[in-house]
Amino acid sequence: MLEQVLQPFTLFLLALLAVYTVLLLLLLRRLYPAQRVAKPLSAASPISQEEEQNVQTIQRFKDKADEAMRLNQTFRKFVPKQFVDHFAKHGSSSLELGRADEDELAILFCDIRGFTGLSELMSPQELMNFLNSYFLRMNDPIHQNGGFIDKFIGDAIMALFDRPAGQNSDKAQDAIRAALDLRYAITIYNQHRSNSGYPPINIGIGIHFGPVIIGTVGSDDRMDTTVIGDSVNIAYRLEALAPIYHTDIVVSASALEVAEAERHFNYRILDWVRVKGRKSPIEIYEIFDHMSPSAQKLKLANADLIAKGIKSRIQQQWPQAMSYFEQALAINPQDTLAIHHVKECMIMQKSTLPADWDGAFVL
Repeated sequence: MLEQVLQPFTLFLLALLAVYTVLLLLLLRRLYPAQRVAKPLSAASPISQEEEQNVQTIQRFKDKADEAMRLNQTFRKFVPKQFVDHFAKHGSSSLELGRADEDELAILFCDIRGFTGLSELMSPQELMNFLNSYFLRMNDPIHQNGGFIDKFIGDAIMALFDRPAGQNSDKAQDAIRAALDLRYAITIYNQHRSNSGYPPINIGIGIHFGPVIIGTVGSDDRMDTTVIGDSVNIAYRLEALAPIYHTDIVVSASALEVAEAERHFNYRILDWVRVKGRKSPIEIYEIFDHMSPSAQKLKLANADLIAKGIKSRIQQQWPQAMSYFEQALAINPQDTLAIHHVKECMIMQKSTLPADWDGAFVL
């Protein structure tokens, strides 16, 4: 056993360990004054110049650390941490200009209805106070459901849902649940506005799921993160359809399919439309889990009739389409969706349609 310990290589390791031990002791002795000045000092024990320098050095390092923390927190307000995490997921440890990745995620747009008219009644300071109060309440439903706000566009919010460790179904479900929570949040907000003597506000929400390009754009002294692609345009256009169909949450068929919506949400088809900037039409749906049980029951009761009516309209079977929509109205005479389709069918069947008309409602 002793012979093994005395082997040349073993002796070398022991010597190296001894050297490290000596160096460690010397380092501790140098650090000792800094540790000692941290203790309470009496007037009878003045500190030396070296100790005072150590105190100043420690304080300087602490100030720099606090400043770095403040800068980091400020930076995150302009560049969401999720953007950095997304690039890290794709193998990048820095946020440099011109970085681009392609991914699939859910995009949500939220907008205040009648904001222009509302803003004209406010002073500039009142308008800023209102927007900040509104955005503060809209932030939490998005973050609590795994999303993050990409940007504010006037009174609109663009949010992304890109759960790093989740599946595509998780991302789409997160976006839909966030939309539902946004509706709950606006209800509570309107109660507070009513208590303060302010009129209620309403919002429209559009959700789409699809491929996007996530990257950084700008110049040497100004950089911003951005998301571009056809999917972003669709989500933006869907949000604008909410007032046309008198609904709260408009979702694309692809978002519903990815979210496996039939297992989690209540919905019905709204229409077959061609949105601005896109050649191919898409199916759009409304989510209404946030509504009262009685309202949900009525929407579900005529959902099949609405779907059959739209199918007949696409085939230009006008009498059959009108019959389905009128049956839907018989179930719920206040159904704004059925009323909308009856009016549109009356206009279309009297119009001269193009030979290649595919039945899509053009918006």
